[in-house]
Amino acid sequence: MVGEITSKPQVEKIPSALIYEMDEGQPIYYRGYKDVLNKTKTLEQIMGTSILQSLLIELIKDSIKLQLGKDYTVLSSELGIQFSKKSWRNTDIAVFLKKDLIAAKNEDKYAAIPPELVIEVDTKADLEEMPDPMDYCHTKTDQLLDFGVKQVLWIFTKTKKFMLAVPGKRWETGNWSEEMVLLNGVKLNVKNLLETYYAD
Repeated sequence: MVGEITSKPQVEKIPSALIYEMDEGQPIYYRGYKDVLNKTKTLEQIMGTSILQSLLIELIKDSIKLQLGKDYTVLSSELGIQFSKKSWRNTDIAVFLKKDLIAAKNEDKYAAIPPELVIEVDTKADLEEMPDPMDYCHTKTDQLLDFGVKQVLWIFTKTKKFMLAVPGKRWETGNWSEEMVLLNGVKLNVKNLLETYYAD
């Protein structure tokens, strides 16, 4: 009918609570966010971490903290790193020089200064619609390095591999049974950490 107003279909808005990270204004959602929208899972269920991931984060954090000493602060619990107003990333472990962290003040905001080292154990990001899931890891790593992070280490629990990136150098990849050398000569062997934990 002429003049009849046709209503547009309603597009369901995805709640901001389901956004895991923001990449230059483009939201990256939590893995499983569609299950929350479909009401087959809760937000808490998709935000949770597996026992292995959580254990590795704690073991790695304790190990590097012991080796680095009091001049460094090792933070975890998905610390947010703010690159710009519309760009931020979460980190499993972020290592700062203590003096830099104190100078930046302890505010209830994401970190606006680069850590010395970032360690990621897998990811909670939804990678289903990405042509290659590794693109996510590579882009996030490049952004962290460009921001001023000295080293970015990825630990992949499914393949038991690692990827270590340093600015201006060839990225290293290998099995997590190999010894990795991080900042200030810190040594890390994920396989040994787990075996020692279960042997105690």
